[in-house]
Amino acid sequence: MYCYVFHRFRVREGTTVIDEVVQPGQHAALQDGAPRDFAPVEKLIHLALPVRLIHMQNGERGAQELACTYDIHPRGARLLSSREVRVGDLVTIERGRTKSVCQVVWTADPGSALRGQFTVECVEGGRIPWEEELRQMEEQYLPVVPSGPNGTPAMNFRRGGLNRRRRPRYQVEGGADMAEVGGRSRVEGRLEEISEYGCLISAGDLLTPGTGLRLVLNMCDVSVALRGHVRYTAQNRAIGVEFQEIRQGDRPLLDYVLNRLKRPRIEDFADLEVITEHLTAVAG
Repeated sequence: MYCYVFHRFRVREGTTVIDEVVQPGQHAALQDGAPRDFAPVEKLIHLALPVRLIHMQNGERGAQELACTYDIHPRGARLLSSREVRVGDLVTIERGRTKSVCQVVWTADPGSALRGQFTVECVEGGRIPWEEELRQMEEQYLPVVPSGPNGTPAMNFRRGGLNRRRRPRYQVEGGADMAEVGGRSRVEGRLEEISEYGCLISAGDLLTPGTGLRLVLNMCDVSVALRGHVRYTAQNRAIGVEFQEIRQGDRPLLDYVLNRLKRPRIEDFADLEVITEHLTAVAG
């Protein structure tokens, strides 16, 4: 379960490029409304590999520990450490005869279920320590909704076939990369709302309801890859997407985001007036 780092940015609407797959890494910059080429798509594999982790201090080799990867990809990995790491720290990762110097680019909230996990990107070294595994393995996706006793999705429906809102929705600021399954169109939009089973995206180009999608959602400094379909579109350039599958290893990241969005923000209480006077009885 590698966590792509989402550098905070504002997504402009109306960006469409010709590509078959979604790139969940860095986003293309826009100049004068013209999209630049996207970076090549990268494979991400949910895989536990034992590695030796060497913490660097002032450019020198520091403490060593045995660690384990959660996800691997061509530029880095997500790992778990028993030591505190900070964004910007340098670590050396060794596996067998291969080693690479990496930089920490994301750390999980210490108060979350992902505490102790962090993401690195390799900055030095000719080969990455998991090159062979990436060559041999493919990404896997799992159903978002667990299957019921008869093998069908455990979903509730109203009369008329309309799907109930089974989970609360949360407002969120983020980006969304969408690619049509089996097609070549790709749309970049702004993520407006999200729930466990779907999301609302604003985009300059709308997709036809029923269109199958591969999408990567960038929010709360992480990215989550999913497959789904367009549920509906609205005249205000909104696209409602229903999730069907989530990349193996990304479910804890989605839960991490939803749990963060559940928390009340400090600014939500900034304008509250505190009353310190004793309340008098109003009876009678």
